[in-house]
Formats: sequence, structure tokens, C-alpha cells
Amino acid sequence: MAKITEDKPDAPSLQKNAPAARTFRDKVYTSRTLILPDGSLLPVAKGQVSAISDAQLQYLNTHPDFEPLTE
Repeated sequence: MAKITEDKPDAPSLQKNAPAARTFRDKVYTSRTLILPDGSLLPVAKGQVSAISDAQLQYLNTHPDFEPLTE
């Protein structure tokens, strides 16, 4: 009896399409919610926040309260 297999995308190809997250340290607060100019929310937890979109990355790069973490 023949098995029917489904075409499943392999994990590496999914990761290529996903934007890379960039983590920043909040120099002022350990917990808060940022409201970006486009109205989206960006949570800060344990003094860190991650940017996934270009708008979030630009906002955090230009805001004086945040510094990028080097990994």
C-alpha cells in the first residue's frame, strides 16, 4: 500500500522568511508598553524589548531610552 505524503516546507526555509528580531535594553524602565507612531504596541519586559519590523527598529534606534544589546 502506497503512503501519501504531504509537501511540508522544511524548517530552514521558514526561518529565512522570518524577520530577524533585534533586542534592545530599556535604560529607564524595566516594564512598560510603548505606543509607536503607527498605533502599534511594543511591550518592554525585564528591561528588554525586541523589534521585529523596520518601523519598530527605527523607533528604538532613534529613542534615547534604548540601546541595542550585542549578542
